[in-house]
Amino acid sequence: MSNQLFKIRLKKGDTVVVRSGKYKGKTGKITATHPTLNRVTVEGINVVKRHTKANKAYPQGGIVEITKPISVSKVGIYEPTLKKASRIRFNVKDGVKSRTYVSSGKEIK
Repeated sequence: MSNQLFKIRLKKGDTVVVRSGKYKGKTGKITATHPTLNRVTVEGINVVKRHTKANKAYPQGGIVEITKPISVSKVGIYEPTLKKASRIRFNVKDGVKSRTYVSSGKEIK
């Protein structure tokens, strides 16, 4: 496996909509980005049950629910004005780089 870093336009804290797969149409906030895997972790999406042995984090052990990362290609940033997923464009104005929605052209805060 290579150590290639993918350019992920999404950031931690962005609200995203799942565009395809089992969780299609669901929204959630990004809790972590994984540039080497080209994936993002979204809260409430792709939650799996993991059987764990007892350790310091889980002294009892047993079945633990964890959130696994989902591919960046399956999610799109949620645009509040259109109430649907959009893509992200980078703009540079007066030496300041900003992210904007492709669909409406409005700046992402």
